[in-house]
Amino acid sequence: MLGRVSLSALGSAVLAVVLAATTAACDVPFASTSASDNLTPPKLGACRDLVPGDLTKPSNDTAPIACTTGHTAQTFAIGTLPAATGKGYDDPRHGRFVYGTCQKAFAEFLGADESLAMRSRLSWAWFRPSERGWDKGARWYRCDLVGGPADATKLRHLPEDAQGLFSESLPDAWLTCARGPGVGKGTKVACTEKHDWRAVTTVKVGQPDDPYPGDRLVQVRSRDYCQESVGGWMHYPPDYDYGYTWFREAQWATGNRRSICWARTDR
Repeated sequence: MLGRVSLSALGSAVLAVVLAATTAACDVPFASTSASDNLTPPKLGACRDLVPGDLTKPSNDTAPIACTTGHTAQTFAIGTLPAATGKGYDDPRHGRFVYGTCQKAFAEFLGADESLAMRSRLSWAWFRPSERGWDKGARWYRCDLVGGPADATKLRHLPEDAQGLFSESLPDAWLTCARGPGVGKGTKVACTEKHDWRAVTTVKVGQPDDPYPGDRLVQVRSRDYCQESVGGWMHYPPDYDYGYTWFREAQWATGNRRSICWARTDR
């Protein structure tokens, strides 16, 4: 039996095919872009409300907010990664370059020397472009001052502008003390809180170009240097207790050559 197709039916069939194709095209997702995809670096001085989980990620798309509102981070340095750090997105040389560059800028931004910056209740985190931005040629980095130490579970709000925070005085609210029988097991707190220990100095345990001397030697140097340093800070009393925090090879690889010295004191 032969079939017959009318022109009206054929037209309807063609229209159905066109509509189906259009619907299918609308279902294809478009690739969205984010701030970390951009080739241009973020704005210097911008403030953001970051959370601790943001600090462990290589890139960050948190939108800037007015610095007059509650914020936990402020961008204090931006720049371009040099070709010498490599082409790979995860090349560890990026981190080594940024550590030396931003640790110095961090101290200068606060109005502190390297020792004071390490003893503050502030830290910094750095971010790079997303992998998509990296593939497009973006090579910027962004370093943010953060309202809390690197291991903080909650970040504190920063002053409206944290630049020069330590340039005229030493606010105990942003300096590191500890509460407990010892530094290692003690709870780190701001020095405005009740405490048993205060981070009073730092000591160099190596030079910038030195290879890592091993855990034991770094620990011994830290112990001996801190005993002398804390004694000087306390004006060499007959008896005093001191502690020290030393860092291992991973931190050495990023450029850190200092240990932190602690004095037992409630002031």
